[in-house]
Amino acid sequence: MAAPKKGRSASAQSKPGRSLALILIAIVGLTGAMFGSGNTTPRLGIDLAGGTSITLQAENEPGQPNAINKTNMDTAVAIMNRRVNGLGVSETEVQTQGTSNIIVNIPRGTNSEEARQQVGTTAKLYFRPVLATEVSSGAATASPSPSASSSPSGKATGKPKATSSSSASPSATATSQGRAVTDALKADSTPSATASSSAKASSSPSPSASGSSAASDAAAKLQAQYAALDCTKKTAQTTAGKSAKASDPTVACGKNSQGQWQKYILGPAGVDGTDVKKAQAVFNTQSAAGWTVTMEFTSKGAKKFGDITGQLAKNQSPQNQFAIVLDGNVVSDPRVSEALTGGNAEITGSFTQQEAQGLANMLSYGALPLSFKEQSVTTVTAALGGEQLHAGLIAGAIGLGLVVIYLLAFYRGLSVVAIPSLLVSAILTYVIMSLLGPTIHFALNLPAVCGAIVAIGITADSFIVFFERIRDEIREGRSLRPAVERAWPRARRTILVSDFVSFLAAAVLFIVTVGKVQGFAFTLGLTTVLDVVVVFLFTKPLMTLLARRKFFANGHKWSGLDPKGLGAKAPLRRTRRPSGPVAGPVDPKEA
Repeated sequence: MAAPKKGRSASAQSKPGRSLALILIAIVGLTGAMFGSGNTTPRLGIDLAGGTSITLQAENEPGQPNAINKTNMDTAVAIMNRRVNGLGVSETEVQTQGTSNIIVNIPRGTNSEEARQQVGTTAKLYFRPVLATEVSSGAATASPSPSASSSPSGKATGKPKATSSSSASPSATATSQGRAVTDALKADSTPSATASSSAKASSSPSPSASGSSAASDAAAKLQAQYAALDCTKKTAQTTAGKSAKASDPTVACGKNSQGQWQKYILGPAGVDGTDVKKAQAVFNTQSAAGWTVTMEFTSKGAKKFGDITGQLAKNQSPQNQFAIVLDGNVVSDPRVSEALTGGNAEITGSFTQQEAQGLANMLSYGALPLSFKEQSVTTVTAALGGEQLHAGLIAGAIGLGLVVIYLLAFYRGLSVVAIPSLLVSAILTYVIMSLLGPTIHFALNLPAVCGAIVAIGITADSFIVFFERIRDEIREGRSLRPAVERAWPRARRTILVSDFVSFLAAAVLFIVTVGKVQGFAFTLGLTTVLDVVVVFLFTKPLMTLLARRKFFANGHKWSGLDPKGLGAKAPLRRTRRPSGPVAGPVDPKEA
């Protein structure tokens, strides 16, 4: 049994080049992929590359004083995360702070500004019938409100198409608003009731005789709000209609296709944004519409949409229009000429690709359960991040330098194995981090840099365990080559157990923590796995090759394996039992 075992051991020793070739091929392949993808540096997080940190404060909805709770806050965080991920923004952190605040850290990047606009946008979508509209007085403002910036005024069509039109001209005055609003206040909130109320609107501003006094008072109040509303002012753009319930008429602002601010009186919502099943940005090549947002309704929403468009098609302008209202702002107000019963609709207008994708993104991932206001906005400059990265790299260089000095002082020639192993581990870590940036949106932050620095010690510890096992075998009187092979199984067990504990700690830390600490845990886990790969495929095979060299095999005093310096015993030799009779005095009894 001993001979075959020895033969297998000799075979394993004779082919360490295979392992070295394998890791060399892996390094070349990964490096080629890194240069081929064009991502030659790791993506940097907000603390290194700069960016924006936003604190959002939740506000109770009207009539819902207890809306701010853990469930709604967690839902808001999840929706915000999906929105920014839909934009391709990496390393964005969204997390709660206390009971009513959400912290959003957006790194500097292509879509970071749009992400800032979208994270706190409630994205409550309603389809409301238009009761009255006119161009708002005052000079048009160049910049719309944040909630309307990603979705300019446009048109909506369905299957079949509605006759699209921009908002009603000033000639479609609000003289009919009194009767329309009064009827809407008395009507049921269903689409048909709302639409029929709009259809019965007359040009007389006097309240309906059949209307209750409460409805008349509410109508008068709404008319007063409409008369005083100036949508060219930013305060009106950001507040008009935002606090209105879906079942109540309201005033609102929006831009028409000419870029002018319109003001509206809108009836109760006929279709809710929750009735939208799917929304996506599409470039329409069949017409001059350009980028559009297509919507697919749920079965229930399709019926509602068909009912309201069927009723509106019977009315005169502007009561044959319905407004698509997003967070209180009218983003589109198309006219309807026939019922749209196909369960699909299309919002068109002067969208850019970014605007269309932004609107579709918000509609797809749903409305936030709470309203938020920006409490504070802090900008982290790239210069500050560069200083932090510089300090982290200096700390890493100092740590690496101390490890190299230690290896040279205590292990001398064995540093020829340890230092290249550290270099291979560093190359693999850098290349993999660069590739993970575009693939899984991994971004290197300051805690991740700390994790890489800690990994230097973990990797060096694996080499030290192996070297000390070899030295123990030499102290027992064995020569270098058998010492390396006998030391490896024992060192391997210790290295695997140690790395498993480190990886387990990193995995638990990654799962139970949020934010930047996850960067530390991820890097620590990655470098721990790479430590096993490097020790098995590079360090051990290289040590096997060097054990055949006279400098190490003969135990040169600078090799780090000098038997005298290690206090080795006399060489172990096998003693043979004599084959003949044992010489010595003969016992008389035996004779």
